[in-house]
Amino acid sequence: MMKKELVVSAIKNGTVIDHIPADKLFQVAKTLNLMNESSQVLLANNLDSQKIGKKGIIKCQDIYLQQSEINKIALVAPSATLISIRDYSVVEKINVGIPDYIEGTVKCFNPKCITNNENVLPKYNVIDKADLKLQCCYCQKITKKDTLTFL
Repeated sequence: MMKKELVVSAIKNGTVIDHIPADKLFQVAKTLNLMNESSQVLLANNLDSQKIGKKGIIKCQDIYLQQSEINKIALVAPSATLISIRDYSVVEKINVGIPDYIEGTVKCFNPKCITNNENVLPKYNVIDKADLKLQCCYCQKITKKDTLTFL
């Protein structure tokens, strides 16, 4: 029996986002606004993964992520792995995890919060990583994963 597999070319420079749960791949791509990138972006979904069952992967040519973007990935897909590539070699590999504190990534769901009415950067303490609950440092309201709006 001949084994067939899809071969995807390596990227010379950029970022690979691996181990994205299959049901979160398009949410990660949308959250990072990758549909509007002029650089080459490859998305693959429902790939077999020993780590999480079915996974998605994103390869971004010539794109390196800022901490705020990494935080967005962590909120959507905390099991993801980020791999930085330079000259076809892996230079850094990190496991994304939900941080204890988030700044400038998520909009406060409270319409009366100062962050929604003045030019103030939203800041949150993560009070529950398992169920994803963020407490606004200004109004103290809790933003849950089903009410997240990314900036």
